Formats: sequence, structure tokens, C-alpha cells
Amino acid sequence: MLSLGAIRKLCAAFDAVALTVIAAGLSRASGPHPGRHPFSAHAHSPQPADFPTIAACRAAILASKARRGQPTPSKAAAAATAKVPAPAELPLLVRIKQERDPERLYELFRANADNRLLVENRFAFEDAVARLAGARRNDLVEEILEQQKALPQGRREGFVIRIIGLYGKAGMPGHALRTFREMGMHGCLRSAKSLNATMKVLARARWFDEVLQVLQEGPEEYGVQLDKISYNTVVKMLCDMGELREAYRAMQEMDREGVGPDVVTYTTLMAAFYKHGQREVGDGLWNLMRLRGCKPTLASYNVRIQFLIKRRRGWQANELVRKMYAAGIGPDEITYNLVIKGFFMMGEHEMAKRVFGAMHGRGCKPNCQIYQTMVHYLCERRDFDLAFRLCKDSMEKNWFPSVGTINQLLKGLMAISKDRNAREIMNLVTGRKPSYSDHELMIFKDVLSHGKTRR
Repeated sequence: MLSLGAIRKLCAAFDAVALTVIAAGLSRASGPHPGRHPFSAHAHSPQPADFPTIAACRAAILASKARRGQPTPSKAAAAATAKVPAPAELPLLVRIKQERDPERLYELFRANADNRLLVENRFAFEDAVARLAGARRNDLVEEILEQQKALPQGRREGFVIRIIGLYGKAGMPGHALRTFREMGMHGCLRSAKSLNATMKVLARARWFDEVLQVLQEGPEEYGVQLDKISYNTVVKMLCDMGELREAYRAMQEMDREGVGPDVVTYTTLMAAFYKHGQREVGDGLWNLMRLRGCKPTLASYNVRIQFLIKRRRGWQANELVRKMYAAGIGPDEITYNLVIKGFFMMGEHEMAKRVFGAMHGRGCKPNCQIYQTMVHYLCERRDFDLAFRLCKDSMEKNWFPSVGTINQLLKGLMAISKDRNAREIMNLVTGRKPSYSDHELMIFKDVLSHGKTRR
């Protein structure tokens, strides 16, 4: 494309040529035809086809300016194409994440079954299986996972353990059990890890008979040596079944097999015996654990504190918290929530508020359960001012107390003529995401309207 300066130079050259031609014509006219007008011979002579005129040069200059002012259609189309890539050009993991159709999601997995980027990404598998299971397409879950088992990665125990866990998350414990039993068919060796993963899935599905069956098959048929995790899974299962004596015998079996119970074993048994009101056995397990050199963990202390709170022994629970600090174990949100609830249940409201205030000084921030406990019991105490401040703080963090607690707070605020505070709570309630149901919102609005009518 010629610049404006170049076009101007070209026009000047054309003008010089034209003047030369005219001068030559004049010189010829004065020779052979002296009596004729000097311009008569050339005034109406035709111009050459490629002879540029001044108007043509001006039109070329205007066209050049117009072309420089806007991009050509091809460039604009290319820019639009570069900004919006075609779906096929997106990375595989992005396409899988964005795909919402179960059939197309399955096709993506089937077509990329040997892609290591996908095979080694457990998060992609977990997300896809969860979405397919949520869509009630367990048939597609089976197709994806069974295809993976037949590929080379199906010979790695770690990968098979992942498949067993995915079947468990999809609510397919039978397929998980079959996967464990067919590991030998794919040339994959079993160990306690795959055995424990299978037992965990079966126990969560409450397939208790199958758990005991796998526990027996492990050493006898597959030569798998049971470890502490294997026995602890059985102990937890028996406690969930309410078979406390059998659970205690399973712990004794660990001693006989040379495995030895650990702090998880004792904590699980203590929680079960305390839950069923057998305090003597629970305390005995605590003492036995200490005698055998198993140091209590945070979970162990929380189990004992929870039992003391149920017995309305908040002061003893608070003393146990002091012992936790002495042992180098800091309480967590569960611990504080239990102690606060215990003091409220005993009528020690000021002590409960002191414990709540002490949390911040010790580096522990309240969570939604603690806010729920505080607001609930403060409303029962009719301390609506503090309940309002804590409820507002909780809602601004997107932690909303129960419907009953909010209803009780709104009634209390209207009763003490704190309409403005009640409207603030109502504004936060209506802005909640996800929103409350229409029925629940109607209950809250009725509280505000009835409170005004009564006054």
C-alpha cells in the first residue's frame, strides 16, 4: 500500500510528463502548420488508457485513507476466531469439567482412556463419577471404571484402590467388592491397603456381613496380612452395630495377633461405651490406654469431654481442657462448642460467654456450630442484644442458624421493641444464597407483622 507522500510524488511525476508532452506538441504545431491554432491539433485528441488524471489521484488518496481507517474483513475474522477458541481446541480436563451431558462426558473418558493426563488425575475421575452418580447413571460409571481396569494401569494396586473408592462414592459397594476379588485376573497383587479400602467401602454401606467375609478371605485366600487399620475398621463396624462386647474382643484379638491396639482403637471403643452409658468401661479404657503408653489425641479428649457435658459436668470438662493444654494439645472448635454448651446447660451463662471470649485470645475462631449454640442459648436466656450481634456476625459470614433459632430471635427482638434490629436480621435472611423456602420466609414475616400488631 502506497503512503500519501508517495502518491503525491507520483502525481507530481505524472504532471511533469504531461507538461513535457504538451510542450512537444506545441513545438510540432508551430513547424508544419504555422497557420493553425497551437492547441487545435491536440485539444480533442484522445488520452492514453493509463494516463492518470488529477481526479484519479485524489480518488486514490481518499481510498487509501479509508483502507487505513478500518481493518480488512479477513483480519477482523481472524481476530474473532483467535479470541473464541473452538470447543475442540480446549484442553481435555477443561472440556471434562465443563461437560454437563452424561453421555458426552462418558464419550470423553472412553476416547481418552489411555491419556496419562487424565488417567493420573484422580480429581477428574472423582468429579466425573460424582456427577454421573448424581444423574443416576451408574451404568456409565461402571463402563468408565471397568474400561480402566482392563488397561495397563489396572495392574497397579494404587490405581485399583482408587477404583474401589470411586465405586464406594457412587454407592456401588457390590462393584467395589467384585473389583477387589478380580484383582488377580488383571495381574494385580493384593495387600492390606486394597483389603482395607474394600472393607471401608463395605462398612460405610453397612454391608457388615461382607466386611467379615472379606476379613476372613484376606489371610486365607489371598495371603494378605491384616494390620491395625484392618482391625480398627472391624472395631468401628461392631461399635456401629451395637455389639460392644464383640468389639472389645476384636481389640483383644489384636493383642493375640501381635498387632496391638493403638489410640484409634481405644478412642473408638471409649466413644461407643460412653454413648451407651457404660461410664466405668469407658473410664477403664482411658486408664488402660494411658498405662500402655498410648498418648491421648485431641479426638480422645473430645470424646471424654462430650461424655462429661452430657452428664452436665461442665466444670470437670473445663478442667480436662486445662489438662489438654498441659499435655501440649490445643482444643479445637469441637472442644469449645462442647464446653460452651455444657456451661449453658448448667445455667452458667456468664461462664459460657467467658469461654466464647477466650477463644479469640487463644487463636481459635468460632465456626457455624459455635454461633448456633451461642445464639440459641442466649435467646433462651433472653439476652437478645448479644444474640442479635452474634447472629448478625454469623450471617454476614454466610453461616445461618437454624430456622427455629432465627424465629425465636425475631420474636424476642420484636418483644423488646428492637424493630430495627429485627429488620436487619430479616434483610440478611432474604439475601441468603441458597434462599429459604417460601414457607420459611412467610414464618419470619409473620413474626414481624404480628409483633407490630400487638403493640
